[in-house]
Amino acid sequence: MDFKQFLTVLGRRWMSIVSIILIALGVSSVITFTRTPMYESKTQIFLTVDVRDTTDAYAALLFASNRAASYANVVKSTNLAELVKKDLKLKMSAEELASRFDAKVVESTSLIQISYRDENPNDARMIANYATERFNEYVAGLETPGAVTDDSGTTTSGSAQESQIRAQVTDKATVATQVTPNVVLNLVAAILIGTLLGIGLAVARELLDRTIRTADHVAELTESPVLASIGFDGDIRSAPLLTDLGGFAARTEAFRLLRTNLQFIDLDHQPRCLVISSAVPGEGKTMTSTNLAVALAQTGRNTLIIDADLRRPRVASTLGLDPAIGLTTALVGKTEIHDAIQVHEASGLHVLASGAKPPNPTEILQSKITHDLIRRLRSSYDMVIIDAPPLLPVADASVLAKLADGVIIVVRHAKTTREQVNEAINRLNQVGARLYGVVVNMVAKRAIGSYYYYYYEETSPAGRSGKGDAKSGRRRA
Repeated sequence: MDFKQFLTVLGRRWMSIVSIILIALGVSSVITFTRTPMYESKTQIFLTVDVRDTTDAYAALLFASNRAASYANVVKSTNLAELVKKDLKLKMSAEELASRFDAKVVESTSLIQISYRDENPNDARMIANYATERFNEYVAGLETPGAVTDDSGTTTSGSAQESQIRAQVTDKATVATQVTPNVVLNLVAAILIGTLLGIGLAVARELLDRTIRTADHVAELTESPVLASIGFDGDIRSAPLLTDLGGFAARTEAFRLLRTNLQFIDLDHQPRCLVISSAVPGEGKTMTSTNLAVALAQTGRNTLIIDADLRRPRVASTLGLDPAIGLTTALVGKTEIHDAIQVHEASGLHVLASGAKPPNPTEILQSKITHDLIRRLRSSYDMVIIDAPPLLPVADASVLAKLADGVIIVVRHAKTTREQVNEAINRLNQVGARLYGVVVNMVAKRAIGSYYYYYYEETSPAGRSGKGDAKSGRRRA
């Protein structure tokens, strides 16, 4: 994935990235604003050495600096905490009290900075001051040989020798400041973490996503072109046909493009019979084949659409025609073929519905009488469009593909996988059918540019005033 593709992924999945950032901010906010605030107060002591007991001042300073690191650990000891607890009658344990202390040596000095954290800022300052005083006494007891510290904390010396180390307070406890939670830091960290997680998830989803999303994905599977990309239209249920739309509607423009591109598929041998299929159900093949046939009929071409999906026929119902009389009734001799063909008056499209559902669709489509009928029909029309079942679930479409000049596969944007399309193409190759191209259906508006075609917004002042009602009628001999 190069940088351009990376930016494309971010642009396509920006909503999921923003969602993860908002989730991270929400979690951080809950933790931050429900956490009990902690306040910290600091004191500072200075360790000195009686020079009379050392060779010179430098050695005394070095001695104190070395001891400072050890005494910084003493501040956090449970022994000192126990003394402070008893004196102040605190309810917490000595271990918990010790965990709230911290001490660090100022670099290259014998200064020790002591800090204490508490939920109450006044308690934090008071305990920090008292603990520092106790610490000074504690140091004196440790440095005086034979010194004894009783339960009250009073240190008595067993020798006349003076202490080598002395601790002096240089800074008393400061006014306690809130240290946790750090609202700004937590929210900034949440944004950064959310951004990284969002981008990581977006890239991972892109790498793991095997659906058809761009023309490049189609090009990986076949040399046949993307003939058109049809945008998603929320009004397709109420206005499924081009005759229901205005002349400047995006869907109308898409089928005009598809109709135009069909003229350039094979300049030497213009196709007269096309099979429209898909890899799996739910890709919108029937709507595509029906509207393509309508678009061809609107140019004045003598066009016939055959509903050869004998398992789930929908062409007649989409056009508002009678589905009971059609292909199967003509094949079994219940009606003549010219009586079985209906006309969609709004467009002038001729329609051969599926007829009654047979128990053996594949055998019927493989029969010689079906082949002869389709050959006869294609010689009578400028263009015959065959709406076939999906390629992967059943063999019907592969059977029909051998009778037509070529096949157009309809794939659903961000739904049909590349593996499904590849398998569908293999099915066509096995029977020697020609794949003319791919129509990408239900493309999200933001992804239209991925197929190198841009729709115009509907600008007709009449809006959809050009709607037509589908009326049925029989073609008479």
